[in-house]
Amino acid sequence: MPSSQQQPAPAPRNLSGADAEDLVLYREKFVQRLPESLDELRGPIHGVVELPLHIAWSGMTSYDMGKPRQRIGLYRTVLHEGLHDDLPLYLNQDLLLQLWPVLRMLVGRTVRTVWEDAFPQLASRTWAAA
Repeated sequence: MPSSQQQPAPAPRNLSGADAEDLVLYREKFVQRLPESLDELRGPIHGVVELPLHIAWSGMTSYDMGKPRQRIGLYRTVLHEGLHDDLPLYLNQDLLLQLWPVLRMLVGRTVRTVWEDAFPQLASRTWAAA
């Protein structure tokens, strides 16, 4: 987990206690998967990447990094389905920073907020791109 202490997101007020608890647990699942630092992300930036079935359990498993749509699809899939040990293997820090302004609109709200809360440089890339 990143060195900055993560606080659970406040639960929306119109949810029952059980639903709010489910949302907190869902968020925590993604927090637990985060690398300590974006520097750990040293995945490929070229070639064809084959994802294992525990990540790409539905849809494509092979991604050509030379094709922008496939590259962003790989990152979206890994951010949602990859486990802690998968992230350094399949994500690259420089490419994640480059893709983030678009990628953040394609991932779920929970994934987006967990990553931006943990790594402010991602959120700052969003504002710089605007």
